[in-house]
Amino acid sequence: MIHHGKKAVVIGSGAGGLATAVRLRRKGFEVTVFEAGSRPGGKATSIEKDGFFFGFGPSLFTFPQLLDDLFILCGKNPADYYSYSRIDPVCNYFYPDGIRLSAFADKEKFARELEDKTGEPSQNVLRHLKNIGEVYHLTKDIFLYNSVHKLKTYLNTGTLEALFKLSKIGINQSMIEANRRQFKTDHVIQLFNRYATYNGSDPYLAPSTLNVIAHPEYNEGGYFLSGGMPDLSKNLHRLAVEMGVNFRFESRVTEIQLKGEKVCGVKLGEESVPADIVVSNMDVQYVYRELLKNHLPGHRALKEPLSTSAMIFYWGIRGSFPELDLHNIFFSSDYRKEFDHLTRLKTIADDATVYVFISSKMNPSHAPEGCENWFTLINVPSDSGQDWSQLREKARQSILRRLSDSLGTDIQPLIISETVNDPVTICRQTLSYSGALYGSSSNNKYAAFLRHPNFLSEVGNLYFTGGSVHPGGGIPLCLLSAKIVDEIIG
Repeated sequence: MIHHGKKAVVIGSGAGGLATAVRLRRKGFEVTVFEAGSRPGGKATSIEKDGFFFGFGPSLFTFPQLLDDLFILCGKNPADYYSYSRIDPVCNYFYPDGIRLSAFADKEKFARELEDKTGEPSQNVLRHLKNIGEVYHLTKDIFLYNSVHKLKTYLNTGTLEALFKLSKIGINQSMIEANRRQFKTDHVIQLFNRYATYNGSDPYLAPSTLNVIAHPEYNEGGYFLSGGMPDLSKNLHRLAVEMGVNFRFESRVTEIQLKGEKVCGVKLGEESVPADIVVSNMDVQYVYRELLKNHLPGHRALKEPLSTSAMIFYWGIRGSFPELDLHNIFFSSDYRKEFDHLTRLKTIADDATVYVFISSKMNPSHAPEGCENWFTLINVPSDSGQDWSQLREKARQSILRRLSDSLGTDIQPLIISETVNDPVTICRQTLSYSGALYGSSSNNKYAAFLRHPNFLSEVGNLYFTGGSVHPGGGIPLCLLSAKIVDEIIG
C-alpha cells in the first residue's frame, strides 16, 4: 500500500528504528526520525579512545540475509555498502579446570571437539543441533517473522502444526532440565545454558525453547561485519538518507500525543510535530514512564520483570594473545551460583562468566599496531539502587583474576586504555530503563506471548520496534521487528 503525503515519526535510531524508517519511506510516508543522541545507532554505536575502536554493544552478527534483504528491497546492492565474512571458530571456550575448546563452524568438527575435550558423545551434540534447527523452523513464522499478537498469524497450517508440537518446542521445561537430559557432561551443559543470556534470561528459569537461540551460530553461521557492528548503523543511516528520510539529532521526544484513541504526533519540549503514525524504537518501559505517562499510567508493561544488564570494560591491551579469537568465553566455576546472584540477589557473584570480544582480530585498524581491543563483559542485574562504583571495582578485580589465571599472564599491566559501562551509564546513554538491555526477561514459559506487541490495541497508529518488544533483543530480531511493523501498517 502506498501512503503518499502521510507523515510518520520514528522515535530513536537504533537498528529497528532505522530499518522501519527505510520501510516506511519506501511506502511513500514522509518520515522524520528523532534521535536524542548526536548520531544514529542506538546500542550499535562506537567508542573510540586512545587509538582503539570498540562497538558500544552488539558484537555477534548472524542472519546477515536480513540486512541484505532490506537493501535489496530498496533496489540497492548490499556489496556497495558493507561486507562480511563467516567466522571460524565461532567462539573459544575456557573453563576453570583448564579445558579449552573451540566451537568450529563445521558441526561435525565441533561435535568431535566436544567429545575429544570433554567426553561428551558427539552424537548428543549433533542431535541437539538438529533438534534446535527443527524447533527454529517450526516456530520462526510464529515467534519471529510475524506478530504473535495478531489472529491471522495463527490461521495457517504451519502455525497449527507448531501448536500441536508444543512439547517439542519445550515450553514446559527449563533450559537446565532439557540440557541435563540431552548431555552427559557439565562442560557442555554449561556451554548451551549460556544462550539464555542472549536475551537477558536465566537458564535455571527460562523455558528450554530458548535453546533455539544457539541455532543461528551453529546451524546458520556466525559472521563478522568488516567495520564492526557500528558499520551496520552507519550504513542503515546512509540508506535511509538516500531514500529521503529526515533525521533530527539531539532532539529528544518528550511526549507521544493522542487525539481521542489515536496518535496525532509528538512533542519535543514546547514543539509539537504532527504525525499520522508514530513508531517508537525506544525501550518500552521508558515510553510508558515518560512519553505516555499522561495517557496510559500504570500500564501492564510496567509490571514485567526486567532482563539483566551488563558491565563492560573496553580495554586497550598492549600485546597480542594468539590463543584468543574474535569471540571468547571464560566460564565461571559455579553457574547456578552466578545466576542466583543475578536473578535472586540482584548482585554479582565473586566468580562471573567473562566474555571477551576482540574485533581487531578481524580488523587490525581497530587497535594500534601490536595491541588488541578487548570488549570485556559480564552479565549483571539491572539497576535497582545497587552501589555500582563498589560493584564495578569488585567486578574489575574478579575479571582480571579470571583472565590472568586462564591465560597465564598478568593482564592488569597490559591495560593502556579503559572505558567502562554499567547499568547506570547504559540507562543514561540509551534510555533503557534501569539499564536492562532486553526490556523484560524471558524467565517464563509464556514469555514470547507476554512480550510487548509491535502495536498498541488501546492506541491507534502507534507502533513499536527494537529489542524491548516482540520478537526480542539482538540485531536480527530488531530488523524483524521493523518488518513486522511494516506488514501491520500495510
